Amino acid sequence: MERYGQIEFNEEEKQEQKVQKKGVIKELIDGTLLTRSFVIRQLPYIVFLTVLAFIYIANHYHAEKLVRQQSELQSELQELRARAITVSAELMHISRQSEVLKLIERENLGLRESTEPPVKIVVKN
Repeated sequence: MERYGQIEFNEEEKQEQKVQKKGVIKELIDGTLLTRSFVIRQLPYIVFLTVLAFIYIANHYHAEKLVRQQSELQSELQELRARAITVSAELMHISRQSEVLKLIERENLGLRESTEPPVKIVVKN
């Protein structure tokens, strides 16, 4: 029984030596490389590496997408800041006393500026 196992093992070694003489590229092209026992034993590791490669690629695409979104948001933020500054400046200009008087006269609202100073009202308990 031991001899049979050794003979089988020796035959396997001879086959592998013959295969090595063929050339790895030829084996890869015709598919015989994938049927070798070494490759079959390493199949779980190969599958694991393939899954890791897919995860790495997906992570890279996700990171690129986030960078693009960040860039778009940065440009939108700059636009909104510029708009806020413009609106604030316009509001400051419109709220001046002289500008308010001009708007009242233009709209003919019938309002006039008070000439008396304000009076403080004190309530006693």
